[in-house]
Amino acid sequence: MDNDLYGHINNVTYYSYFDTVANHYLIHEGGLDIHAGTIIGLVVESKCTYRAPLAYPDRLRAGLRVEKLGNRSVTYGIALFKEDAEQAAAHGYFVHVFVDRATRKAVAMPARLRDALARLVVKPEP
Repeated sequence: MDNDLYGHINNVTYYSYFDTVANHYLIHEGGLDIHAGTIIGLVVESKCTYRAPLAYPDRLRAGLRVEKLGNRSVTYGIALFKEDAEQAAAHGYFVHVFVDRATRKAVAMPARLRDALARLVVKPEP
């Protein structure tokens, strides 16, 4: 991704990265068929907090966890890091609601998908 006129990756691009991280996991671990499946995930809420600039050609890594898991929705915690950094350059969340592709009505997640997401659930500290 190209840098913006301020010399860093534009803020809207971070949301694209968040979307890519979440969907990569859903496709590869949860079996979500984004092209022909009857269920799709729609983003209904998102937030990103920026802590440090990222710029092309920085190499990035991402962290993904599940902060809340329901039957029809999931809240992901996502963080982006420069490849060798300990502190996140940006972090935030995405909320997906799973819906029927045709009707756009909320539906329960298939077991394989929910099981994959359950593996990423992080319990809050007391």
